[in-house]
Amino acid sequence: MPRSLTAFTAATAAALLSAGTVRAQPAANPAIDPFASAPQQEADMAAGRYTSEALTQAYLDRIAAMDRKGPKLNAVIALNTHALADARKADAERKAGKVRGPLHGIPVILKDNIESADGTATTAGSLALKDNVTGRDAPLVKRLTDAGAIVIGKANLSEWANFRSTHSISGWTAIAGLARNPYLLDRTACGSSAGSGVAIAAGLATLAVGTETDGSVTCPSATNGVVGLKPTLGLVSRTYVVPISPQQDTPGPMTRYVTDTALMLNAMAGSDPLDPGTKEADAHKTDYAAGLKPDALKGVRVGVLRMTAGRSPQTDAVFEDALAAMKKAGAVLIEIRTVPSDSDLSAISGNEGEALRVEFKAALNSYLAGLPAAVKTRTMDDLIAFNNKESRETPLFGQEIFEAAAKAPGLDDAGYQQRRERARTLARQALDKAMADNQVEVLVGPSTGPATIVDPIDGSRSLGSYSTLPAVSGYPHLTVPMGKVSGLPVNVSFIGLPWSEARLLAFGYAFEQATHARFNPQFLANVGALPEFAKAYDPR
Repeated sequence: MPRSLTAFTAATAAALLSAGTVRAQPAANPAIDPFASAPQQEADMAAGRYTSEALTQAYLDRIAAMDRKGPKLNAVIALNTHALADARKADAERKAGKVRGPLHGIPVILKDNIESADGTATTAGSLALKDNVTGRDAPLVKRLTDAGAIVIGKANLSEWANFRSTHSISGWTAIAGLARNPYLLDRTACGSSAGSGVAIAAGLATLAVGTETDGSVTCPSATNGVVGLKPTLGLVSRTYVVPISPQQDTPGPMTRYVTDTALMLNAMAGSDPLDPGTKEADAHKTDYAAGLKPDALKGVRVGVLRMTAGRSPQTDAVFEDALAAMKKAGAVLIEIRTVPSDSDLSAISGNEGEALRVEFKAALNSYLAGLPAAVKTRTMDDLIAFNNKESRETPLFGQEIFEAAAKAPGLDDAGYQQRRERARTLARQALDKAMADNQVEVLVGPSTGPATIVDPIDGSRSLGSYSTLPAVSGYPHLTVPMGKVSGLPVNVSFIGLPWSEARLLAFGYAFEQATHARFNPQFLANVGALPEFAKAYDPR
């Protein structure tokens, strides 16, 4: 067992529940701020204030105190037992004058559907894959470690990336349980990259990687108040990532700051010969950090989307403040009238769902067939049988999507092909038209509302999002903190045309610098612990 799970510092032992709050524990080294940016941590290591080994150990101790104990965030499924050794190697390289770049010695956590050659299993949260130790680095992981990043472990997620049941609970897996939102512990962390979002928000690592098919990077980033980027489809490799759909899947960075997201994308982006979908990546990738300037919004025509207006009036109010900040930063705000009709939105979602089930069956069967012999579930039918026998997999919800996908036709089915093309065409037309008709460079809207209560009995209420149009079209989607609603973070989305990540990040950075809206969590048990409500809840 790793040292961090067996030996606790004095600060670790001091984790206390007090007045509904679990206090964030300081690092053993007072120079280490667990919420610092990657550039700040790089500067600290370069100045000799601490080492990568000390930084990595501080995060391991914090995981022990906050994830395994204290509020029990359940953000981390497994730790890389070689993380400290890898950090020591990074320190030795730095001492010898070899610094690989701005991520040298910086800890990163990977969503547990991404393979890494560190002895950890890649489970997608399922007990069926508990022995899936492939010994392979996904190309995106190799790119990050080549850039000097230290893989600290695997993050919890929504099991099978939220594609097992129509009644699933975001952030829950049979292996690690429920990932808890660090702002209010009874609220959803969204998904499917729930653990990645929680880990970054709670200061358990500097960087995280999530994956998205539709909303799985942007929603958990928004509900946990961090920056998340779903890149243009094909900018980042999907090789050795447990799939849903090659037509929509993409990994993406999740961080506390826009600069960190840009630096991660610098490392992650690029063509992969094993993933034909990335053939154009090298031609389009650029230095995403180079254009991050506080005045990047000056003179930019920004399209304002209000498709979710009224679902969360408090979020709408924060969005108005965000728009005012953009205008003050020099943006020209244009109200978008040419949005998809309700019938088109319904057609996009309906065709997307049908297409994803076909693609999921084909992609997952192909992935399972190539796993180590220790993994006994080799097909989707095997997984369905496994879940029917394993009671730990189904205490909260079933596997309706698995069962529907198992009956889906093949990729050569004409009906499937028409559905996929219909969904993609409508989504692209909607975004292209909104931007062209209004001559705007970017579209903005509230990413979603504040996190809703986790309710396994009656389910959760959806407050809507803007994820589907960029997800189905393959266009990029950036979400950045914009403020708070009763102690919960809310984010703003920046959506652009293909390969426009550099501009989106520049806009997001300018907004971030104008507002500094991100805030650290307090780990409150529930909304009644908020000062604004506590007295009303118990006035005597």
